[in-house]
Amino acid sequence: MTPGLVKRRTVYAEFSLDTPLFGGQLKTCRTLSVALAAVGFAFLRPVAAQQPDTTRELSAYEELQLFSGVLNHIRANYMDSVRYHALMRAAIDGMLHSLDPHSYYLSRRDFERQNALERGDLPGIGAILDQEDSAITVLTVIRGSPAAKAGVQPGDRVTAINDTVVAQSKLADVSLRLAGPEGSTVQLRLERGTRLEPDTVSVVLTRKTYKLPSVYSTMLSDHLTGFVRLEWFGPKAGDEVRDAVRGVQHRGAQRLILDLRDNPGGLVDGAVDVASEFLPTNTLVFRTRGRKSDATKDFGTSHEGPFRSLPLIVLVNERSASAAEALAGSLQDHDRALIVGRRTFGKALAQAPFLLTPSGDVVMLTIARVLTPSGRIIQRRYQSLGFEQYLSFAGKGGAAEDTTAVFKTDRGREVRGGGGIAPDVLVAAPPGLPAWWSVAADSGFDFAVADSLAATLPATPAAREQWIDDSARWSTQLLQPYLQRVRSRLHVNAQVEEATAERISLALASRVADVRWPPDGASALWMRHDPDVRAALANFGRLDALLGARPQ
Repeated sequence: MTPGLVKRRTVYAEFSLDTPLFGGQLKTCRTLSVALAAVGFAFLRPVAAQQPDTTRELSAYEELQLFSGVLNHIRANYMDSVRYHALMRAAIDGMLHSLDPHSYYLSRRDFERQNALERGDLPGIGAILDQEDSAITVLTVIRGSPAAKAGVQPGDRVTAINDTVVAQSKLADVSLRLAGPEGSTVQLRLERGTRLEPDTVSVVLTRKTYKLPSVYSTMLSDHLTGFVRLEWFGPKAGDEVRDAVRGVQHRGAQRLILDLRDNPGGLVDGAVDVASEFLPTNTLVFRTRGRKSDATKDFGTSHEGPFRSLPLIVLVNERSASAAEALAGSLQDHDRALIVGRRTFGKALAQAPFLLTPSGDVVMLTIARVLTPSGRIIQRRYQSLGFEQYLSFAGKGGAAEDTTAVFKTDRGREVRGGGGIAPDVLVAAPPGLPAWWSVAADSGFDFAVADSLAATLPATPAAREQWIDDSARWSTQLLQPYLQRVRSRLHVNAQVEEATAERISLALASRVADVRWPPDGASALWMRHDPDVRAALANFGRLDALLGARPQ
């Protein structure tokens, strides 16, 4: 499950159905033609002389009678034997599916396992999934996890688990199937690239227990800019971000890049707490608007943010979701930060679990929408859209007509809705990695060239700096030997375009830095060459101008 914008509460509900029986059976016919005629007659003839009044809307009780009648006709007359359990689960799923794309039903056991997986108490593979473009898609890959080590990439589409196709499966079911006993293995078949001509790769992952990391921080090479990456919004996100920012300030940071890329969301309170570090007290962070009064609430900061005047740029991408989008939208609406990257995922609905008796099963129900301070709805539109069409808009702004509404920031800048948060500065997405990259990673020989080269390099800081800046050396000493190894071992063409070659070179060079200059050699290299980070650094000098004139 994707850690979304979750409001935890439990509501007990119990339903009972009055189930009158209807019915009759068709008599067996002697010939096929007679049988067809009888079936046709059965469909056409009126069941009673009195016709129902179709001009009025049925009451709730009558609707339940109607449902009960259909259910009992299926039980009594359908050509195959069916079980109430299967029929009721399908009916519940269909009912929730008709409401919105993210309400769902879980058995008590699956709900408990899902919570354990989110807490990090249940062994898994380290990939957070969501539904995108009609497929179960990898939204985030946790650093150092089995999925990361096997070369699984955000955007990969899961097509099969242990040779069982997952098409038409529910997101929660697929996520739980990836969890299992410590040390057990699971095989994933993935698609990557375009839907019409995808590359296919299979990887075998060993499940392990891991804690979802929260914050990573470092100083950039200009010695002026602190960098803080927030992986998800846990219960202590505000404290962790505050400690990280103070840490880089103590190292000389005079400005900050907050990285929310690939952040799948998390807790409401976590998002508010992080916003509170950068905004004045009693500042509106976001609103939730639902039908019930307890689902309608304004969330504001509770204290004066210690970093409310620190120059700030926030990085987002198409896989920044839920609470990450809410935070980015709030900082944008208050002109507190420049948003750099790509339009976010477009999923921000407040949900709550409701316990059902006597089974103990749970329905996770959407209870409210999330609005930014200017009034933008972050959730991309799903009304009047087919489910597949809705999924295809992930990270793309939803229906075109939804982007025409104009909203204003505190300083009068125009921002637009349409689902997700559109950045102030757009940066092109990096090219995808080919399928054979993951095959090489899963086979264990992808970094053999990098590891061999790392052993020959001096372990000095000067050698590290020289390596980080020498991209031409990466091509000759890493990329070309690596491609030759791929071609000979995997028997693939492995011809790459310039942008893809640069990305592979960067990944291999990062491996060298990680092996030779731990613990932060790899991160230093990535930060120096990350296009989004470069765009952020290039815009710090124009920050005030881009955010608009400060109020008098």
